[in-house]
Amino acid sequence: MTDHSHENWRPASNPWAVAIVVTLAVFMEILDTTIVNVALPHVAGSLSASYDESTWVLTSYLVANGIVLPISAFLSRLFGRKQFFLICIVMFTICSFLCGIATELWQIILFRILQGFFGGGLQPTQQSVLLDYFKPEDRGKAFGLSSIAIIVAPVLGPTLGGWITDNYSWRWVFFINIPVGIVTVLAIYQLLEDPPWESKSKEKLSVDWTGIGLIALGLGCLQVMLDRGEDEDWFNSNFTRTFAVLTLIGIIGAIYWLLYAKKPVVDLHCMKDKNFAVSSLLMAGMAMILYGSSVVIPQLAQQDLGYTATWSGLVLSPGAILIVLTIPLVLKLMPIVQTRWIIAFGFACLATAFFWSRTLTPDIDFETLVLFRSAQSIGLGFLFVPLTTIAFISIPRRLNA
Repeated sequence: MTDHSHENWRPASNPWAVAIVVTLAVFMEILDTTIVNVALPHVAGSLSASYDESTWVLTSYLVANGIVLPISAFLSRLFGRKQFFLICIVMFTICSFLCGIATELWQIILFRILQGFFGGGLQPTQQSVLLDYFKPEDRGKAFGLSSIAIIVAPVLGPTLGGWITDNYSWRWVFFINIPVGIVTVLAIYQLLEDPPWESKSKEKLSVDWTGIGLIALGLGCLQVMLDRGEDEDWFNSNFTRTFAVLTLIGIIGAIYWLLYAKKPVVDLHCMKDKNFAVSSLLMAGMAMILYGSSVVIPQLAQQDLGYTATWSGLVLSPGAILIVLTIPLVLKLMPIVQTRWIIAFGFACLATAFFWSRTLTPDIDFETLVLFRSAQSIGLGFLFVPLTTIAFISIPRRLNA
């Protein structure tokens, strides 16, 4: 098949049907990053563990997830995008079931590692599908749909997790993934297809074990250090210092290797594209705010303010509603307002919200805590779609993954 025919490739299935299905899978996976958060005290009590020990249920997932994210493009080409997506969903669903029936803490930590590993490939693959299935002029709308999964899911997670935990059992926080996983597997099997250039790239593939190892070392140790550092008294402990050194070795070694290797597992040369590089840095900052606050705020409400799991999750719910309402407005504004001004407004909203949040005290009431989080959410709603659209606007199609 010629390169010209590659450019003229059109999927057989309706792009919007595919977009909904792959976004549903990603929604399920991202929901799992925060839905367990408010259930940790119940998990600890049920499995005869301390709360501190139970936090490894969250840490283990995030570590595995963070390692797989940057190498998911390679894995997608290795197995074929459709097959890789199906493997990820099937195994994620199976691991969800295993987490739900775990009877020991070490079991649930092990299954969460596997769940995070297979879940980590879903979000990058979903974005690759949207880029290939939609024309450049329609990608803003597609990314608007995607933002519902990426922004709303971590905000909704604590609310849903709290309600399930208080009314049923923490085990249903995991069992809820099973019907969603089955539906998405069947739908993706029927609808999704690999574009011709994916098959072509698979033929030339070789495994960069050194790159994979350095990425796993750097990102894995970084995640553990950041997550456990406070409990270990940061750099006053040998634990934190050891992981900091391993993080530097892994990340610096990975950057050097990926820049000079003939066939690196991650192509860093796409960072030469100014739009992609700047958007990636800004999205990293946005993600830190989104996921960080989605984890910390429910913990504050539950542990320090004495809220139930349900009420600690409800702190985030109004913010999720605001994001859903903001995204259609952003899509309307993008054709008539320069994208950089929309992005600037979003970060200005975030800065204002965090400046206001400096007044947070241990005796804060529910309504004020909701207002703090809602103010952050308005800014987040103005950021994801413009940043994602700008990031891929000038990237060659072969680098979409």
